[in-house]
Amino acid sequence: MSVFIIAEAGVNHNGSITLAKKLIDAAVLAGADAVKFQTFKAQSLVSKNTPKAAYQIQLTGEQESQFDMVKKLELDISSHKKLISYCKTKKIIFLSTPFDTDSIYMLHDLKLQIFKIPSGEINNLPYLRHVGSLSKKVILSTGMANMKEIKDALNVLITSGTKKNNITILHANTMYPTPFEDVNLKAMQTIKNELDISVGYSDHTLGIEVDIAAVAMGASIIEKHFTLDKEMEGPDHKASLDPNELRSMVIAIRNIEKAIGNGLKSLTKSESPNMSIVRKSIVANMIIKKGDIFTEENITTKRPGNGISPMKWDLFIGKKAKKDYQLDEQL
Repeated sequence: MSVFIIAEAGVNHNGSITLAKKLIDAAVLAGADAVKFQTFKAQSLVSKNTPKAAYQIQLTGEQESQFDMVKKLELDISSHKKLISYCKTKKIIFLSTPFDTDSIYMLHDLKLQIFKIPSGEINNLPYLRHVGSLSKKVILSTGMANMKEIKDALNVLITSGTKKNNITILHANTMYPTPFEDVNLKAMQTIKNELDISVGYSDHTLGIEVDIAAVAMGASIIEKHFTLDKEMEGPDHKASLDPNELRSMVIAIRNIEKAIGNGLKSLTKSESPNMSIVRKSIVANMIIKKGDIFTEENITTKRPGNGISPMKWDLFIGKKAKKDYQLDEQL
């Protein structure tokens, strides 16, 4: 199975359909499998007195509330329909993360087949029950969560009606950007092993190194934020890849997929021409006359390797030569 790469546009459209379509174009050019947005109603998502996160204050100031910041980034149902239609013409999967009940209904009515649950909803029982009851494919992010919370959320999804083999759990860290020392990629493998479930990685680090490592460690899904311009105004642009970086990430992941291979150690097609060149054969180390005894001194091993393998060395030591040999002549 090929790694499923989600280009996370998130709210980096800044509320503009034109910008959202340009983000879709960039995701297509990069070679991503899906482009993901966020579906929410500010009124259902954020209380009006909710403070901003520290990184949001740093990037957008503290003059406006989190509610006002989020309100500007809403996409209504008409916008969703336009973007879904545009994705179909561009042959890329449209995804969006619902952040409230109304948004779950909206995306279900729009016939989305994959539901992405954000880290912040992992302990939201009614939310999880609602998504689980839809029997969709589910991608569950686990930023800020411990193993008990992940197990509890998984159980809710399954008991609500979603098959376990339709669920992928993403290891994640919700700091933007995530410090490398807090990534803890081994936790992704812990989730996979303890829960016997498909896993992936939702990345908020700067750069693409961690995404590549995650694929090498078994991630079946990679999700990464991207933007058209890191200098744009908004909370997530700074910690996002630009289009060229996104393309580099996709290329690197596809190369790593090929490099992981099937686990069988054997001669490969590409290296087979080198075998006779770099391996050695048993050869005469001096002139040897018929009847002479082969010894450690009068035979040796040299390239090329198209003669008798040095692994048969012991079959010759102490035996008589049946013919004359010149220096470097293969036995």
